[in-house]
Amino acid sequence: MMGTDGQMMLTKVGQLFEQVRHKQPLIHHLTNQVTINDCANVTLAIGAAPVMASSPLEAADMAKMANTLIINIGTLNSDAFKAMKLAGKAANETGIPVILDPVGVGSTDFRTQSAFEILEQVKVSVIRGNVSEMNCLAGGIGATKGVDAGKVDQTPEKIAVKVARQYRCIAAVTGKEDVISDGKSVFMIQNGHMCLSRVSGTGCMTTSLIGCFAGITNHMLHAAVAGVSVMGLAGEEAASLLGERIGLGTYKIKLIDSISFMNSNHWQKGVKVIEKESY
Repeated sequence: MMGTDGQMMLTKVGQLFEQVRHKQPLIHHLTNQVTINDCANVTLAIGAAPVMASSPLEAADMAKMANTLIINIGTLNSDAFKAMKLAGKAANETGIPVILDPVGVGSTDFRTQSAFEILEQVKVSVIRGNVSEMNCLAGGIGATKGVDAGKVDQTPEKIAVKVARQYRCIAAVTGKEDVISDGKSVFMIQNGHMCLSRVSGTGCMTTSLIGCFAGITNHMLHAAVAGVSVMGLAGEEAASLLGERIGLGTYKIKLIDSISFMNSNHWQKGVKVIEKESY
């Protein structure tokens, strides 16, 4: 069920698609080397402009010129970590949103400690991760299998609420069902396809999509709902275009195609969002 406030939110989210393509926000990615090209392409597909300035010598300057900063710790090293903190602080000074993707948090001490240090020094607007990554940030018990989700001791809804409250941000827990919370309201997005979990980069691309919408609105909850639901809906459509025989290589191409064709009317017809009870 969707209350009046939820329906109003969906209407406002639908209006963001044309704004992204009109304003073409600059999205500065400090992202991982495995999925960097995918993140650039999905940013272009939704109508924004990507830039990937990863050197500590220029990361902060680029952040000051951008509309959104994305920090993704997927292939973390000392230089990248330094650049992330410098860019994050510059983004905070400039007043642009910072989107954090805590890839693999909970799998190694270095990765986990780095994520918490970023959160201590940089104010983030949205955190998007899988259930075990977000559970780790919430102080829960569980294991992250490399960069993949593992078992956790809390429901995704509780994890999202805890992360949102603890870091005063929007929390997006993505998985079989996606859960988004601002610490009070909880929305579940029920779009998606199993192939999304079998193609590398779909989580990182989802973070990029959130960043694209965050670059043209002050409502980070709207940006998170838009970015997460676009990936889920495009995942469904990519599979339907291929029929019964789905090759993962072709599926990835169709996924980006579907994102490039996404607009307000198309999104509103296909999106499946459920508003949960407030916490």
